[in-house]
Amino acid sequence: MDTTFIRGVVPPIVTPVDENERLDEQSSRRIVDHVIDGGVHGILALGSNGEFFGLDPEDLGRVVAVAVEQSAGRVPVYAGIASITTREGIKQARLYEELGAQAISILPPMFLTPTENELYHHFKKIAESTRLPVLLYNNPDKVGNNISAGLLERLTEIPNIVGMKDSSGDQTLTAEFIRRTRHQDFKVLAGRDIMILSTLVYGGAGCVASTANVVPRLVVEIYDKFMAGDIPGALEAQYKLAPLRTAWNLGSFPVATKDAVNLIGLQAGKPILPNTCCSEENLEKLKKILQDMGEI
Repeated sequence: MDTTFIRGVVPPIVTPVDENERLDEQSSRRIVDHVIDGGVHGILALGSNGEFFGLDPEDLGRVVAVAVEQSAGRVPVYAGIASITTREGIKQARLYEELGAQAISILPPMFLTPTENELYHHFKKIAESTRLPVLLYNNPDKVGNNISAGLLERLTEIPNIVGMKDSSGDQTLTAEFIRRTRHQDFKVLAGRDIMILSTLVYGGAGCVASTANVVPRLVVEIYDKFMAGDIPGALEAQYKLAPLRTAWNLGSFPVATKDAVNLIGLQAGKPILPNTCCSEENLEKLKKILQDMGEI
């Protein structure tokens, strides 16, 4: 199975919506072009910044289809699965494969508190339902359960589970994921934008970075300079990115990402209710950060 494309900077693209909270296809296409023009190495549709949780079922497939159509083979498209039930996860995996996605990522079930064995079989059954490469998505803060290093070792025995996005924010855990899989063709991607360089230094393959929706060139600079051996340059780019990523706390997740996309002139629409835009005061703070970065 070819996994060479799983590398670099992969933005979890925001999902623009209209006044009825339905997919705005034209705006979505512009955002796809924006990040590709910024040099990213892939696109994740229906990541957490894509507000998968607020979309109508028919829009889920359309988000992936539009990303595949607009990317037109320029970069691979990853499709996110965040189903609570295994049955629904299998259904989505088969649909996204049919729509032309090159890989899928799977988030552990939210709300539930599955045992490690239950999590293992959930991932295993979804992975076995598709021929696509599968990335696990570890985000314990949001879903309430954590993929342990021991569970990851079990899951890497499944042939098409070939990588992971780790959003734990725990560098020790990320390092352990990499250490335990370092002799396999397994790709660990940073899920916290503040930890892109540290993950690369430890042996990671790249990042799934929400800030790449807004400043794709800067995020790509971290990766490219690291790969070229320019560690000081990569570190400086990482420092430059930090104020924007920490500004995501100005709104309830993932509001600030969409607000920032709007501020740079792309039309992403409003957040899906019950989330609302950042306060006027915080929008001004976000705008100032983008101005200081030279983005507006």
